[in-house]
Amino acid sequence: MNAEKLYEKLLDNMRQRQQQGPFELAGLAMGGAWIAERLAKDLGLPHYGVINVAFHRDDYAEKGMTALRTASTMSTHLPFDVNGANIILIDDVLLTGRTVRAALNELFDFGRPAHVELMVLADRGNRELPVAANFVGETVEVADHKILVLEKDAAGKFSFQLEERAE
Repeated sequence: MNAEKLYEKLLDNMRQRQQQGPFELAGLAMGGAWIAERLAKDLGLPHYGVINVAFHRDDYAEKGMTALRTASTMSTHLPFDVNGANIILIDDVLLTGRTVRAALNELFDFGRPAHVELMVLADRGNRELPVAANFVGETVEVADHKILVLEKDAAGKFSFQLEERAE
């Protein structure tokens, strides 16, 4: 699976989406924020937002200090008025839907958007919540004991790595 090709597909989708009217980009920390940053640049948008879901996760007690470190390295920053905005939430990988639920909770802490759409590079299926992406780079099958990790190199190019899931 080529993350760069998936990004190009999503970029084409966003160019078409721009013709339907204005929207704001908000990427979930970390991978989604990287994608949002690059999309904003490639689409000529003035800004993008970052959403950190650390404090809205339903496994916060289990994540502990890991959640706190993530929150401090890439905190929520929305440089636009959420109220009445059309927002495209961006994440790298969609699996259970729980991270998206947490992102919606964080987003609504800042206001009430008019419309929220979801974009992901990779959709792994296996939902635990009724969440579906509006824009999907590719639907993929990955073994349950593996996680798909988005990486960004010094030039800003994306790649996916498969890693063992920590128990």
